[in-house]
Amino acid sequence: MSFGETPITIVGNLTADPELKFTDSGQALAKFTVASTPRTFDRETNQWKDGTSTFFRCAAWRALAEHVAESLGKGSRVVLSGRIRQHDWQTPEGENRSMLAVEVEDIGASLRFTTVTVNSKRAAQARPSGDDPWAATAPAGPGSPAVAEGAEPPF
Repeated sequence: MSFGETPITIVGNLTADPELKFTDSGQALAKFTVASTPRTFDRETNQWKDGTSTFFRCAAWRALAEHVAESLGKGSRVVLSGRIRQHDWQTPEGENRSMLAVEVEDIGASLRFTTVTVNSKRAAQARPSGDDPWAATAPAGPGSPAVAEGAEPPF
């Protein structure tokens, strides 16, 4: 992030499935909206009350965009960090328009009310087969300890 930018962290829910598009140059772009709704506990009624929702239009680029589209869907609760960007344009009728959007730097599923299984892209590419990272045995060579099959890893 460069000097003078406005950083933001948002916790909320996706209002729809992310839209994955590709630019003419082949860059992946995921667009989605996150709704953040504050909740307060009313001691008089002994109930939770929802406040006014704020909707944030978000954009993620490149590999992050593809991961968002593959991993998240409507209703997913997320925690994201990014920076606020202002977009200005002119309508065909000559009217000036402006909107704020969040350029997402990082995003993940919130674990407050659910659990997830994380699948690392790097680890999956390095594995020869199957889902067990301990299934692959390192070749023995000079100076490398011999590890019996089924033994605990050396750390």
